[in-house]
Amino acid sequence: MNRLASWARKWWPGLIPLVALWIAAIWNGTAPLEADLAGRATAALKDTVLDKTSIAVSGRDVKLSAKAFSEEGRRSATSQVEAVTGVRLVNDNTSLIPEAKPFVWSIERDVVRVTLGGDAPLPAIKSKLAEAARAALKGTEISDRMTLARGAPPRFDNAALLLIDQVSRLKDGKIVLSDTSVSLTGMARELGNREAIQAALKNLPEGYSVKENAIKAPPYVFQANKDPVANTVTLAGYVPDNNVHAAIVAAVGRKFFSEKLVDNLKASVGAPQGFQNAAVAALGALSRVSTGSLVISDREVKLSGDALYAVAADQIKGSIGGELPQGWTAKAEVSVKPVASAVDPTVCQQLFFELLGKAKIRFDSGKATIDKDSMGLLDKLIETALRCPTANIEVAGHTDSDGDSNGNMALSEKRAQAVADYLVKAGLPTDRLKAVGYGSTQPVAANDTDEGKAKNRRIDFVVK
Repeated sequence: MNRLASWARKWWPGLIPLVALWIAAIWNGTAPLEADLAGRATAALKDTVLDKTSIAVSGRDVKLSAKAFSEEGRRSATSQVEAVTGVRLVNDNTSLIPEAKPFVWSIERDVVRVTLGGDAPLPAIKSKLAEAARAALKGTEISDRMTLARGAPPRFDNAALLLIDQVSRLKDGKIVLSDTSVSLTGMARELGNREAIQAALKNLPEGYSVKENAIKAPPYVFQANKDPVANTVTLAGYVPDNNVHAAIVAAVGRKFFSEKLVDNLKASVGAPQGFQNAAVAALGALSRVSTGSLVISDREVKLSGDALYAVAADQIKGSIGGELPQGWTAKAEVSVKPVASAVDPTVCQQLFFELLGKAKIRFDSGKATIDKDSMGLLDKLIETALRCPTANIEVAGHTDSDGDSNGNMALSEKRAQAVADYLVKAGLPTDRLKAVGYGSTQPVAANDTDEGKAKNRRIDFVVK
């Protein structure tokens, strides 16, 4: 026993290095082999469509773990690893990707990002859809939350790519593809986008259909702003077509007698019924304020601004709703412009002359009914008259030489009286006004041309 212990003490220090060398020899002999087999097994699977692939080698035995997209693909992967030279045994730990029933894919847009969700049939298609979203929605954050699943219908990727293209037309919303059925909800980004999406859906692959299209159009907005400092009327927003556009521009020319038009209107579908009549009527109300804003959103009209005098403010607020088509609503927030400083009769006459030099008070043809397009001019004339508290004003009516002189005289008197009555309703004292008709006796131009006749058909304000 003592001799054994002595031997152990003598040889033990040398055994430890020997054991280490033995282990190193085994490792150095197998590690390169295992690494080589792992590399070649991985290379054998390069053309195989798998998910979450893992290869572990022990000696010459290979453990293959992966998610396959078909039974054929799973068997093929195992066979290809088995065919690798040097592999003794393949431990098949593969399984199939879960099948989705129904196969549901979605794309959703909010104010922050676009999210791709639901099922994708293959890694390559999943990547293709994500890249397509980034290309179609440049500058928008793309969140890829798609998961891989089996069960995609034929031509799934074609359908999904078409739907991705439509998301750029949405302000917010969601598109869901369930098997071959498409559902859409949300708000279109611009007018016309809803119709564009609807047209694009007609190009879905064969067999696909739209179950629900609940995309809403944004409000149909028309705006007009009157700026007395810049002396402009600015139009913005939408009109249905070129004909309506031209009609509105013409209405501005009739109703706003001195302002420069800034036209930023664009044509778009989606106008509510009665749009043109409503816009023209609302522009008439805007023409009567000193400064103001008009907003038409779908069938709602909002007017804000400063009237030139108190009676005008009441008239605008009381009449605007009644001039709109049925089903339309109006809201007028109209205050009264501060009264300007008084001027003497000479200045007053000059102001009248300047105003009536820019536009004329118009009447219905052959009648003494004041054209509504002249309301803005009349309000400006009334504002001037209110600044002349000491002036007496003669409202003088004139005609051209066409027709009977007696008839012309009578018509000029009626028109002059109609204007004087309008001024009285506005708050001017009756005793400061006198309506006089001169017929064709005081022409300011020759009556041998249409232009000359038009100049002669007029109302003058004469300070007495």
